Amino acid sequence: MDEDTRYEAVRSRDARFDGEFFFAVRTTGIYCRPSCPAVTPKRQNVCFYATAAAAQGSGFRACRRCRPDAVPGSAAWNVRADVVGRAMRLIGDGVVDREGVGGLADRLGYSARQVQRQLTAEVGAGPVALARAQRAHTARILLQTTGLPITQIAFAAGFASVRQFNDTIRAVYASTPSELRAAAPRTGPAARRAATPAAGVPLRLAYRGPYQATAVFDLLTAEAVPGVESVSGPRGRRTYRRTLRLPYGTGIVAVEERLRGGRGREASAESSGAGAGGVWSDGRPGGWLDARLHLTDLRDLTTAVGRLRRLFDLDADPYAVDERLGADAQLGPLVAARPGLRSPGSADPDELAVRALVGKAEAERLVLRYGKALDAPCGTLTHLFPEAAVLAEAEPDGPLGALTAALADGALRLDPGADRDGAQEFLLTLPGMDSATVTAIRTRALGDPDTAPPGAGLPDTWRPWRSYAVQHLCVADQL
Repeated sequence: MDEDTRYEAVRSRDARFDGEFFFAVRTTGIYCRPSCPAVTPKRQNVCFYATAAAAQGSGFRACRRCRPDAVPGSAAWNVRADVVGRAMRLIGDGVVDREGVGGLADRLGYSARQVQRQLTAEVGAGPVALARAQRAHTARILLQTTGLPITQIAFAAGFASVRQFNDTIRAVYASTPSELRAAAPRTGPAARRAATPAAGVPLRLAYRGPYQATAVFDLLTAEAVPGVESVSGPRGRRTYRRTLRLPYGTGIVAVEERLRGGRGREASAESSGAGAGGVWSDGRPGGWLDARLHLTDLRDLTTAVGRLRRLFDLDADPYAVDERLGADAQLGPLVAARPGLRSPGSADPDELAVRALVGKAEAERLVLRYGKALDAPCGTLTHLFPEAAVLAEAEPDGPLGALTAALADGALRLDPGADRDGAQEFLLTLPGMDSATVTAIRTRALGDPDTAPPGAGLPDTWRPWRSYAVQHLCVADQL
């Protein structure tokens, strides 16, 4: 898109581009999402940025009305397999906060200087600035949804010091942390005090466009491994729960199937600005999934949210997918029947790879025998899925042993920044690993939107969305 086209999207308040770019207004010093409901600024006063971090780096603060920091992420980073796409996925997973820029560069196989140069040229901000913007967003969530002390929030969000935290919040939101907490919409002091770590962190996981929640929850219900996952409630109102192994601790998450939306400033810090039933008040689709996270260490919040977004495929661009696939004679009726169908990913790539190899029944056995028991079980959730290193030591023989040994020693990496082609080539060298299993791992664990079952002969006109085409065909076969 050129800048004139972007401005037309801003003039029409087109929510399809929320998260794909941001615009800033020189006369006000504020940056917004394209669908911001405020009066459209004059063209000569507007400039555009690829990321919120780039806008913040140029001195603009986030709009309090449209909350541009809460939009879904750009779908481009999931499609792209180059170093910038891989870097953006890793930063979203919190790698810079945990390992620094050097750790990010090591994972990508580039020098820190090369990573800095490529990211700055492509998205207008380097890894430190991108991580800083992410930390600010995490801090806002905690300030507005929990009663935690501000000092504790600063370190939980990933800041190195309280001073750095205060300076960043003032720069990004033009407010002090205390003022940001006091401005939490429809949330009085009593309600904020009730939102303690024991009660979990409430979230609204925003998505763009239509969202076929039923198909996603049907898949999660069919795949759920007892002890690690559960799905309860009637179809259409189900709640998916699972345990999470995270960098600093563990977590339990609950995500509701019911689509949500609402005009303006709602109680959760993750409001997407959509209207009732997952549709904007002016008819544009969009909305969020309600979720609640219970974490043993709040420093894991950013990583946990990123993994949930990949599991539920919330950063997809359904407009681009449906436009391409809907033009096909075979897929057109399927797309029309289920617009916004997603291609779910995984909450734990290593776990997904093991489950794809051994199947659901064997995965349940592995959980009961080798999974780490939770200190405090939550209903039917009793264990974490066993780590690759534990499985490699306990059952070193056969295909499972070969896979888990490769995951444990780092010979095979399935993290968000993994080289998809390289991982696929390595997987195919492992004993007992057939092409169909490798394709499932590439689609789900590596989040590739353009994979196809071996021998399926899917047409090139379905690229780069063949994973979504397969979902349409699979869901249609199940009806």
